[in-house]
Amino acid sequence: MARRFSRAVLTIIGIVLVLGVALFFGVYHLLNRAKPLALGEHCQVKTPGGTLDLEIEQAQVAATIAAVAADRGLPERALEIAYITAIQESKLLNLPFGDRDSVGVFQQRPSQGWGTIEQLQDPVYATRKFFSALVKVKRYQKLPLHDAAQAVQRSADGSAYAQHEEDAKILADAFTGRTPKAVHCWYPAPEKPQPVQAAKARKDLARALGQRPAQGDGISAATQRRGWLIASWTVAHAQKYGLRKVRYAGVAWSSADGQDGWLPDTGATATVVKIA
Repeated sequence: MARRFSRAVLTIIGIVLVLGVALFFGVYHLLNRAKPLALGEHCQVKTPGGTLDLEIEQAQVAATIAAVAADRGLPERALEIAYITAIQESKLLNLPFGDRDSVGVFQQRPSQGWGTIEQLQDPVYATRKFFSALVKVKRYQKLPLHDAAQAVQRSADGSAYAQHEEDAKILADAFTGRTPKAVHCWYPAPEKPQPVQAAKARKDLARALGQRPAQGDGISAATQRRGWLIASWTVAHAQKYGLRKVRYAGVAWSSADGQDGWLPDTGATATVVKIA
């Protein structure tokens, strides 16, 4: 004879199944967030608006976009528009592929006149092209962020950009230098000591900022906000250039203890970002 279950038993079974599914997805989400930590390579952005965990490449791209915006003297809202676009299009990664012939951080298409494949895989070039298109959008500063992004990108679903607005505001707050000490990264020490390419780092930063490379081990900062923009860029790129220490405004970041963030350093001045 077939066994019949009461409504109460069926309800309990349903609740258990729902809780099981919720637990599975909760654990999956936590493991995904912990993956960068397990690999030992990670960046964290922390502002009054919230905290974001980034891959090192994502932090490098975010820092570069902020530097190019600073070069053009653009308002923070323009930077937020660039961020929601880059997050949606590439997850802030410099992709060598995409839909049809799209490539790069903003998934721009050579066939649509954005530039060559090689040019569009240069985040500085790609960002400049994005901002050049954005400033031509009538009253872009008054538009909702996602509408301004869509006016540049003309994607299939312009509403998708809106979901990234909170993250974009956190990134803009951090990488413009508005919040001091907002960005720090950490990664395993290389098996063989890397040569410190401080001169190359200064040259690449200067290109993004549209200025001449600084000489010596310091990069002058006219304001503390500018100083923290530079400091955030150098920390995000420290692994790439083998940098071991960044010092600014009474604190220092070190590759040896990067996970601890910015620590007191009485010798660090507020007028020069020193890298080594």
